[in-house]
Amino acid sequence: MSCISRLTILAVSCCAVSQSLANQDTALVAEIKTTSHTHDAHQPDKTHQHDNAHQQDKSHAQADEHEHEHKHEHSDEVERIVVQATRTGRIADEQPTRVEIINREEITEKATMRPGNISMLVAETGGVRVQTTSPALGSANIRLQGMDGRYTQLLADGLPLYGNQAASIGLLQIPPTDLGRVEIIKGSASSLYGGSALGGVVNLVSRRPGETFKGETLINLTTQDGQDLTTYLASPLVGALKGSVTAGAHHQKSVDTDNDDWIDLAGYERYTVRPRLFWQGSDGESLYVTAGYMTENREGGTTEGGVVADGKPFVQTQDSERTDGGLVYSMPIGAQYTFSSKASVMIQQHDHRYGDNTDDDQHESYLVESSLSGYTEKSDWVVGVAYQSDVFDSTAYPEFDYTYEVPGVFAQLDHETTSELTTTYSIRVDEHSEFGIQVSPRISLLYRPGDLTIRGSYGQGYYGPTPFVEEIEAAGLSRLAPIEALTEEQAETASLDFTYTFDDIETSVTLFGSNVENATRLDAFSSRDNGVLDSVRLTNADGERQIRGSEVLLRYYWKDVKLTASYLYLDATEMSPENDGRREIALTPQHSAGFVAMWEQHGNFRAGFEAYYTGPQRLNDNPYMDESKPYWHLGLMGEITHGSISYFINLENLLDVKQSDEHPLLLPSRAASGQWTTDIWSRNDGFIANGGVRITF
Repeated sequence: MSCISRLTILAVSCCAVSQSLANQDTALVAEIKTTSHTHDAHQPDKTHQHDNAHQQDKSHAQADEHEHEHKHEHSDEVERIVVQATRTGRIADEQPTRVEIINREEITEKATMRPGNISMLVAETGGVRVQTTSPALGSANIRLQGMDGRYTQLLADGLPLYGNQAASIGLLQIPPTDLGRVEIIKGSASSLYGGSALGGVVNLVSRRPGETFKGETLINLTTQDGQDLTTYLASPLVGALKGSVTAGAHHQKSVDTDNDDWIDLAGYERYTVRPRLFWQGSDGESLYVTAGYMTENREGGTTEGGVVADGKPFVQTQDSERTDGGLVYSMPIGAQYTFSSKASVMIQQHDHRYGDNTDDDQHESYLVESSLSGYTEKSDWVVGVAYQSDVFDSTAYPEFDYTYEVPGVFAQLDHETTSELTTTYSIRVDEHSEFGIQVSPRISLLYRPGDLTIRGSYGQGYYGPTPFVEEIEAAGLSRLAPIEALTEEQAETASLDFTYTFDDIETSVTLFGSNVENATRLDAFSSRDNGVLDSVRLTNADGERQIRGSEVLLRYYWKDVKLTASYLYLDATEMSPENDGRREIALTPQHSAGFVAMWEQHGNFRAGFEAYYTGPQRLNDNPYMDESKPYWHLGLMGEITHGSISYFINLENLLDVKQSDEHPLLLPSRAASGQWTTDIWSRNDGFIANGGVRITF
């Protein structure tokens, strides 16, 4: 079906859903209801009471990030955050589903470290690992609690504006400038968002305009010849209409840090723009509309004059262009019910070059959804319908084209059994055009005896496989055999979380596990039957992938100083291809830890130190070593503010860690998938410093 035809269908569908039922996850326009300061969404609500006002928060409350500006004294009261990523829009403290929050203050800190993309922002959250998937182009995806990155759904204000199955490069094309907070749900969220959220959800929530004009410009320069310029403007417009716009220009020169004629830091030139409109009616109606455009040229591979082992140059490039749009409309019905409609469309074009092979392709993603929600004294509920579509169209390799049409129905019930116990039941039934009917249930419990908060969750979900596993994103489709007889990937996940707050100390311990069946993997084979492995095929792996682990988080506040320590243990195994027993999943460290110290006087200065440890990892098809060495990542940052101008400097990778110091990045012969490098298990950019200025007005 043509792109124009699909846009026509979408427009008609939007008109239909605006008259139909709707869902309550338009807590989109509900922002931060603040009484004081907290950094953790799963910190207990010390009032231990269900605040009935949260029903109004869902569709009436708005707040700008300036509400954070006075909250830098830690107190016994907590910030009231209406979570958008869960459908009933409860306050974070009252969510049976554990939702981790990265607030505006932390986003501002990370924006000075990496203003061009959100990779560092999410990477330093416990249980989250940003894994490089293409050593040539630097692309990366988000792994939650050891699950593959393709299972993580990336949303913007609850909309899949980057695609239902976003390519890894998308993570590097999203500047954090206009983010108000980030919400992270770990574990299967297929009951909420379908098959694209098998491993969890990362929801990017935008900043909300206030009652006056506000703006911000950030200029950043790096020691590796990188430059960033981002601007954010927000203002009331006419009546109840407010708007914001964010724009960015980003440049990075190609850098070969170890002089092996292979680019270690991919070069790129990128431009982005995103306007947003917010409208709040006098009777509680709300409308949110956004559109976005991004264009980027990215280059990696061999340097000019450089060659790989076959004596030829291998230049790898990707030119991207993405256009997207979305809307969310919400309207109260009487005193107890709300309906809303939401829709989105994303069209992304890629021009790839892998050495002598070129491939132009187009990805399309569509969503239309509506539902009805309501509440009683003890319960919140929502029922709804949804339609999702994913389309891939390749010019050079049409045998891999696919169109997934997925209509579905869903329901969720939050019920307060007692004053201490709240339960969430959710279920979704999808009719996948390729993989048939899929049922995804989830149950979550919240138990709060005193100052201790206990959460437990169990969920099941699925994922409709595509050709784009990590190795194919890195090497392209030229060596992939036509796909035959793949079945859907299925998983069950569970977690148990304990959170306790005592004075200025916050502690959290989480136990989690997942079983994944039919995980897709690449098997190498010889296309000429001569014993030379020169092709790959996608298959469903035998046996289960089993992931067991735990997270520990500790925060301590002392005057203007905040100390955070975290530890993650992962026992992630799979059946070996030879069926001779279980082995560790590659690129999944068993031990990792972090420590961050931040000293801040708001309006004057902030200074921080961070240290992250990554333990040994099993390596796949690496001719130089079977297991990686552990390494540390150390960083320092400082920022001084004078009125509306802030000056910042950031030092990354103080130990100058580079994977190429341990073994060559280039392979002695080309891999069966077509890749010319080993996988990235460490860093390869070396020490880098950046600094700049932020101007607010």
